Amino acid sequence: MEEHYQATQIEAEAQAYWEQHQSFRVIEDSTREKFYCLSMFPYPSGRLHMGHVRNYTIGDVIARYQRMGGKNVLQPMGWDAFGLPAENAAMQNRVPPDQWTYQNIDYMRGQLKRLGFAYDWSRELATCHPAYYHWEQWLFTKLFDKGLVYKKTALVNWDPVDQTVLANEQVVDGRGWRSGAVVERREIPQWFLKITAYAEELLTGLDQLSGWPEQVRTMQRNWIGRSEGVEVQFQVEGRAPLLVFTTRPDTLMGVTFVSVAAEHSLAREAAKTNPALAAFIEECQHTVTSEAVLETLEKKGMDTGLKAVHPLTGETIPIWVANFVLMSYGTGAVMAVPAHDQRDYEFAQVYGLPIQQVIAPQDDQSACHLEQAAFVEKGVLINSGQFTGLDFEQAFAAIAQHLEGQGKGQRVVNYRLRDWGVSRQRYWGAPIPVINCPSCGAVPVPEEELPVVLPEGVRFDGVRSPLKQMPEFYQTTCPRCGENAERETDTFDTFFESSWYYARYCCPDNDAAMVDERGHYWLPVDQYIGGIEHAVLHLLYARFFHKVMRDMGLVRGDEPFTHLLTQGMVLKDGAKMSKSKGNTVDPQALIEQYGADTARLFIMFAAPPEQSLEWSESGVEGAHRFLKRLWRMVATHVAQRQGSVPPLEVKTLSAEQKLLRTKVHETIVKASDDIGRRYTFNTAIAAVMELMNALAKLDDDTPQGQAVRQETLETVVLLLSPITPHICHRLWRELGHEGAVIDASWPEADPAALVKETVDLVVQVNGKRRGQITVAAEASREVIEAQAQSEPNVQRFIEGKTVRKVILVPHRLVNLVVR
Repeated sequence: MEEHYQATQIEAEAQAYWEQHQSFRVIEDSTREKFYCLSMFPYPSGRLHMGHVRNYTIGDVIARYQRMGGKNVLQPMGWDAFGLPAENAAMQNRVPPDQWTYQNIDYMRGQLKRLGFAYDWSRELATCHPAYYHWEQWLFTKLFDKGLVYKKTALVNWDPVDQTVLANEQVVDGRGWRSGAVVERREIPQWFLKITAYAEELLTGLDQLSGWPEQVRTMQRNWIGRSEGVEVQFQVEGRAPLLVFTTRPDTLMGVTFVSVAAEHSLAREAAKTNPALAAFIEECQHTVTSEAVLETLEKKGMDTGLKAVHPLTGETIPIWVANFVLMSYGTGAVMAVPAHDQRDYEFAQVYGLPIQQVIAPQDDQSACHLEQAAFVEKGVLINSGQFTGLDFEQAFAAIAQHLEGQGKGQRVVNYRLRDWGVSRQRYWGAPIPVINCPSCGAVPVPEEELPVVLPEGVRFDGVRSPLKQMPEFYQTTCPRCGENAERETDTFDTFFESSWYYARYCCPDNDAAMVDERGHYWLPVDQYIGGIEHAVLHLLYARFFHKVMRDMGLVRGDEPFTHLLTQGMVLKDGAKMSKSKGNTVDPQALIEQYGADTARLFIMFAAPPEQSLEWSESGVEGAHRFLKRLWRMVATHVAQRQGSVPPLEVKTLSAEQKLLRTKVHETIVKASDDIGRRYTFNTAIAAVMELMNALAKLDDDTPQGQAVRQETLETVVLLLSPITPHICHRLWRELGHEGAVIDASWPEADPAALVKETVDLVVQVNGKRRGQITVAAEASREVIEAQAQSEPNVQRFIEGKTVRKVILVPHRLVNLVVR
């Protein structure tokens, strides 16, 4: 065995062995318990970052541990390959997006292999392959037939230069993030999936996800946003009633005006004869469509000149256009109660609109200061006619009943969740499988004509999607009537691909079905790992897809992921690593200098997985020193032993040998719990380090000393093998094992070894530590008290005093109370 630890050579040998023996390739086996471990797949940006390394190391440790526990473990990897970044990079590098993407995949695959992750590469997929998006196109056509797909005009952020829809985060100070053009709010035709049809099930299903962080479940509950309220009708002369949803019908008597969105039909109609209003509506078109952003904007509005009739009082109230009302939320109209809504309060203050108090605090009706702010709490009704004196619950029921009796409203359940807009006016995405026919309308592409393949090798300038300029792509015939028609040139939102990839890993080679019976064996995913930034949209969409696939008979069960772990960020100098901040660390350079095992060990030891990890060069160096120390300890042991190590004879062990063996099996218990249940990998590593410190103190070359040392080192290697698999692969062989450590079982603690013959007790005098004693584990109270009082340092503090009381905490401490 070499004297020095050579990480590069050792890691290459281990990876070659795994490759040659196809160690991580798995098949379904009904006789074995399965474990599906999945980390969120990466976007092929070209290089891994330390966030990737952390995410995938966590998943790999869990997968390897479960394998050692005897389970049939699936851990796949693939590529979330479509999206706007590839288009931008392709423009900058003057290459087609597919070429840039495939080159990056090749490079990043090599990086992942260098890190030694136990992936079944036979199941690798890339979402930009037609063999993959074929089946999401197929699913879309089935949802179309079921009425869960529709097209409507929707309000979007539109970049007039790049001619594309922008996400809210791509709008910076009202301008397109890339072009710098002033962004417009524009209504364009968009395809939607009817996720709201599953809103209640998506909400109630969260109660079953006990293996998810409560924070994530709360975020999803808030996003779905179930609320019970009343839909109220405000009559508008000569027009259809104006519908408004409210969760606070108790404040209805305090409505002094109604606000509508700039895109509302009433606003547009009023603007035809009001140039100032038309100009204001045009101004609103250059405001982003995000609710969060609108909340922070200066509240602006304009009176339409139209009047609505209050459904309870019959009084007429003005209808205003307000820049903070979105057409895409609710009905595009809200009843304004300035006394009891802070946003309405601020708006009314600016424009001198009435503020009518109708709710007062339950206990002290004078404790309401409308000269300062709106009173938004629930309370008791005042100034509300027949409803005065009612509390919130009473008023809700009474007013709702009154409106329903008058045909002016009804109780409804509403959701904040909106249907999922899946259209993108971009090139690098999966084509939406629809043919637009002048006679037949939108017609789904027939199953036998799928997939609709995205043309590759395309160069473009980014101003418009090349698909809109490719007659050879969009010119076709209608599958129903045979007349000339045009293929849809919008592509899917990339969340579409990431919403079902976990299921495709079960059967990536099936060219006849989206998911087959192998999915019944592997699903659901037992452990899913990824960033908290995906807590809402990705996870919500994946849950929706799973329920849809369940209803189509493709999968079983209600949820895709049983357990979820959301790892923290990697920080440097207190800030998240990013290229813009210039504080990134290149994993490739780290591996080349120290080896993959050092990177993995540091990542797992520096912090618990849910917490942020602070990058530390000294921490990396410390991890490397630890591995070198482990190597030296095994090398020294191998050099000193004479032939094979004698069998361990527990009954003949000395007290020192028994003490070390107890430490070994205590460490097994702790590491098993830390890795297998708690996922506190850092404390498991710390326990192994303590064990190695204890081993270093054993100066014993007797045959049984060698046997205890052998057992200790074998245990260390087994416990570390999920974390640092390369060095453990080699050390397991050096310790005399013919089989590979990857095929070894997780160690089991010997109950007999956990029974201590002696225990260390802290001795206190009047609550302050004054010494420590070692006593027999079964020593009587009298013996313990006598030994505690005879401890030399303790005697200094009790000499000449009377021991009034002795407090004994078994196996922990003795406290002598003296006067």
